[in-house]
Amino acid sequence: MKILIADSMEKEAVSEIQKLGEVILVPNDLKAAIKDADILIVRSATQVNAELLSHAHRLKIVARAGVGLDNVDKEACEKRGIKVISTPGASSNAVAELALGMMFAVSRKIAKADFSMKKKTWIKKELSGTELEGKTLGIVGLGRIGAMLALKATALGMEIVYYDPRTPNSTLGRQVNLNDLMALSDYVSLHVPLTPETRELINPAAIAKMRKGAVLINTARGGLVDEEALYLALKEGKIAGAALDVYPQEPYTGKLCELDNIVLTPHIGGSTKEAQIRIGKELIEQLKKELK
Repeated sequence: MKILIADSMEKEAVSEIQKLGEVILVPNDLKAAIKDADILIVRSATQVNAELLSHAHRLKIVARAGVGLDNVDKEACEKRGIKVISTPGASSNAVAELALGMMFAVSRKIAKADFSMKKKTWIKKELSGTELEGKTLGIVGLGRIGAMLALKATALGMEIVYYDPRTPNSTLGRQVNLNDLMALSDYVSLHVPLTPETRELINPAAIAKMRKGAVLINTARGGLVDEEALYLALKEGKIAGAALDVYPQEPYTGKLCELDNIVLTPHIGGSTKEAQIRIGKELIEQLKKELK
């Protein structure tokens, strides 16, 4: 059994996967390496499309180590009889914690404070922030990650409203429609997959409904947000701030980097030691079931 790991993973996860067979780790020539691979394991960087799959002669399984399958052409896999699996629950806590951390970072201007101190500049008067306690958090998508974030935010004394047609009744918060969520929330955090229906869900009309001092958090998928609309809203002070971990194109070097009221991280939502170990274990269990 040859297992091709196309993207970097924690050593502990790789060690678990090696128990199943011969592992080829992050090859320089992916198209050459995939020719005789039985299993392909990817994270978010590798694009598993029809062109890549055309080089695979033995591939039986594509395993996405993480949440979402945006980078996997499921239809192309199905045509070639390749099973697609993922680990949707393994990194949920890591992403929820990052979303919460981003809320703190924007509200207390932590990145700006750190940058100024390292420049040996004391700008204390410019760094007055806001507290999370008593504020309203609007969660778009109350799945695994959204639910975990709701629990953590509730413990901080935040009020939770959410929009998710798939979860009509939840004790984690009060369900509202999307327009009301945008209008009611001090913080809006996105936790939905990227689909034709959700693409640019946060567009000029949605942003226009947000409170003037609101903050937008996106740790889900870059395509959920209209970048130009967000840029203008931040630059003109329509909303107070934003924090993004995901982008339509990655690596990201766009115009949002020019602003100082946004926190940007390089798609690190699931990049914790604990999450990667859980991903490895979950992948092992799923692969064992598929290989029986």
